Amino acid sequence: MSLAIALHVLSAVIWVGGMFFAYMAMRPAVVEVVEASQRGVLWCQTLSRFFRWVWLSVVLLLVTGYWMIFSVFGGMAGAGWHIHVMQTLGLIMVLLYFHVYFAPFRRLKQAVAERNPEEGARRVGQIRKLVGINLIIGLVVVAVGAGGRYL
Repeated sequence: MSLAIALHVLSAVIWVGGMFFAYMAMRPAVVEVVEASQRGVLWCQTLSRFFRWVWLSVVLLLVTGYWMIFSVFGGMAGAGWHIHVMQTLGLIMVLLYFHVYFAPFRRLKQAVAERNPEEGARRVGQIRKLVGINLIIGLVVVAVGAGGRYL
């Protein structure tokens, strides 16, 4: 069980921490330092690398989460409210990530390949908004997962 918990927590830290870093630290620095025509390229390269880790995190979060639900709690009926909240919000995060990856991120890669910085900027803005939403949800999930059983 300790392996499942460790992988679950590390996956959440990688995903939510990566979004926090990108949104709160990298984005403002990119705006100040990188020319507008190059921002799409930078974000495309950065997100390509980050999203590989998010895919792994999503898989590990789902596998370890359900592993713990069914091995520790004996199924959904034995899980506390905080587990249900964490699962529901986590699934919303996964669906939002799938949307970002398969729609605006795909279009960002296309805009970069076509050397279209205006379209790239639009897609980066769209991704930023969706990542901001997912970041807020992710922070709530972390708080509920860490402290929910004590409420």
